[in-house]
Amino acid sequence: MNKRLILRITLGAIAFGIVGFGAWIMSLPEAPIVETPPPVPQEESDATLAALKPPKRQRPLIAIVGANEGTETTDYLMPYGILKRADVADVIALATKSGPMKLYPVFKVDPQATIAEFDARHPDGADFVIVPAMQRPDDPAVLQWVKAQRNKGATIIGVCVGALVVANAGLLDGKRATAHWYVLDDMLKAHPSIKYVANRRLVVDGGVATTTGISASMPLSLTLIEAIAGREKAAAVAAQLGVRRWGARHNSAVFKFTRPFALTAMANKLAFWSHEDLGLELTPGVDEVTLALVADAWSRTFRSRAVTIAATTNAIESRNGIRIYPEMATTDWPATRLLAPIGNLPPADALDEALHQITVRYGIDTARMVAMQLEYTRQAAL
Repeated sequence: MNKRLILRITLGAIAFGIVGFGAWIMSLPEAPIVETPPPVPQEESDATLAALKPPKRQRPLIAIVGANEGTETTDYLMPYGILKRADVADVIALATKSGPMKLYPVFKVDPQATIAEFDARHPDGADFVIVPAMQRPDDPAVLQWVKAQRNKGATIIGVCVGALVVANAGLLDGKRATAHWYVLDDMLKAHPSIKYVANRRLVVDGGVATTTGISASMPLSLTLIEAIAGREKAAAVAAQLGVRRWGARHNSAVFKFTRPFALTAMANKLAFWSHEDLGLELTPGVDEVTLALVADAWSRTFRSRAVTIAATTNAIESRNGIRIYPEMATTDWPATRLLAPIGNLPPADALDEALHQITVRYGIDTARMVAMQLEYTRQAAL
């Protein structure tokens, strides 16, 4: 085969690829118009609260389970931090094995116990088990343990793509459910008996609850607090978090794989020369909810990654007792690549500020893309 023919074939293949890629891009929907969804009927909200009443104990036991090899940062840390802050339940962060957990997209933490240690201490099981997204939604140890906890009477809560883990455990068959928009189609194809409920951030059916995307664990946690300790207690915690309202209301049509999302993600990913690590300082007593939201947001721009730094490589203990390991020990991180100190900013306000700073640094399209990944309704109109 002569060189000219090879060149023609190569150029033809490239042209065909470009045309095909262009057709795919044009097939994606434009960004939808943001509309305020109608309120959830009061009787439905009341039914949700009734379904989330503690099934066993007056002061419930809540286990948040993750896999050591990869569990979503905010899914794991936000319910833990909010529920510990409320002090209406005994809350414990678990892992499948001993040793540090690798969270994604950022953080390495020490679990407080393994699932085997939990079973030894609490043979009758938890009241609630919160299941975050995991890099292996078919992890056999997780699936077996979650199913066993449900058999012991625990209410199982799949947060975000954690709904897929719960589905893979066989606990959503024939039930109403939701999940993060990105995994929803795949979950429904793999488990066709699931009855998807649109326009709800939280769905409860038969002792199993599911939520939409990453940020939904905030209203979930507040709803759980309300079910356990009443509206007044939940409102007090919400005020501390910077949340004005919570509940199941949601506009599912806003969150989808759109043309602007795809183009922004690809452009940012391809601009490898401008990728950067941004330092996020760990300090003793840092609020793990605020830390998780800020780090998660900055690590989803496809331009930046949050890097936890401290003066030591030793684990730093958070406000509610989670041991987080700095990725780098340094006292000389470049100021131009140092994220602003988190301080005492309420978590929701800290996330809003992070999205604002992302807008300043990378543009509004990137901030919108991050909010879309987090399925963050407060910033749906960015």
